[in-house]
Amino acid sequence: MSVSILVLTKNEQQDLPGCLASVGWSDDIHVYDSLSTDRTVEIAREHGARVTQRAFDNWAAHQNWGLQNIQFKHSWVFYIDADERMTPELAATVRALAAAPGDKVAFRVQRRDFFLGRWLKHVQTSPFYMRLFRPERIRYERLVNPVSITDGPVGEAGGYLDHFPFSKGMDHWLARHNAYSTLEAKQIVENRLRGDRFSILKALTSKDFHEKRYHQKELFYRLPFRPVVKFLLLYVGKRGFLDGRAGLTYAVLQSIYEYFIVLKTRELEAAAEHQLG
Repeated sequence: MSVSILVLTKNEQQDLPGCLASVGWSDDIHVYDSLSTDRTVEIAREHGARVTQRAFDNWAAHQNWGLQNIQFKHSWVFYIDADERMTPELAATVRALAAAPGDKVAFRVQRRDFFLGRWLKHVQTSPFYMRLFRPERIRYERLVNPVSITDGPVGEAGGYLDHFPFSKGMDHWLARHNAYSTLEAKQIVENRLRGDRFSILKALTSKDFHEKRYHQKELFYRLPFRPVVKFLLLYVGKRGFLDGRAGLTYAVLQSIYEYFIVLKTRELEAAAEHQLG
C-alpha cells in the first residue's frame, strides 16, 4: 500500500530536491507552501509534486488547515520537512505499517538531528515525532512546536528520519528560532490568561506520550532560571557531552533560545498589564 507525502515549505529551494528524492517512491506527493518567493514551487512541480499554497499564520492552524483541505490520494500520510530525509529503511517500514496498521491511527518515528557532521544522539529532549498518520484522526495544538493529538492508539515505526537543521547556516537557524521564540512567548501568555491548569503528577507519570509532554512543557515554563536548566538538562541530564563539540554548541544554542522566550514572555506580560492598568 502506498502512502501520501506532505512537505511543508517556505523558501526551500536548497533543501527541497533532496527531500523529494527521499520520498520519490510515493505516487502522491504534496508540497504545502507558505507563499515562497524563491524557486520552491517550481522545483516541487518539476519533481511531480502537487502544490498547495497558503499564508502561514501559526503552526497548529496551518497544519490543521492542510490536513482538512488537501486532497490526499491515500488514507495514510507521512509528514516531512524540506530539511529532512527518509532513510530507505524508514520508507520500507512506513509502507508496511500503512498496509497493516492494526488498531493504530498514527506512528511515531525516530529522528536523527545532524550538526557539525555529527549525529546529535544524546543532546535532544526527545527524538520521537508523530509523522505517519490517518489525517482525519489527528489534529495539532499550540502556536509553535505543536502537540499532535490523535483519537486512537499510536505506535512506533522502525528506521530513521534524518534531519539537517543547520543546512542553511547559523544565521538561518538563529532567525528561525528568534521567530519561534516569539510564538512560544505568545503561547505561554495565552495559556496564563486563560488560566490553563497543569498537573505535576501527569507531567511525571502520564502513560499518554502527548499528554505527558504537554504537562511537562507547562511545568518547565514555570521553572526559575529556565535557560540554565535547559542547558543542564541537555548537556548533563541527557548526556549531551557525549556528542562532543557539536553537543556543547547545540546545548548552548538551545539555552539561548530559551532565554529569548523568557525575555519575550516578560515583555508581553508587561504590555498586557499596561493595557489592563
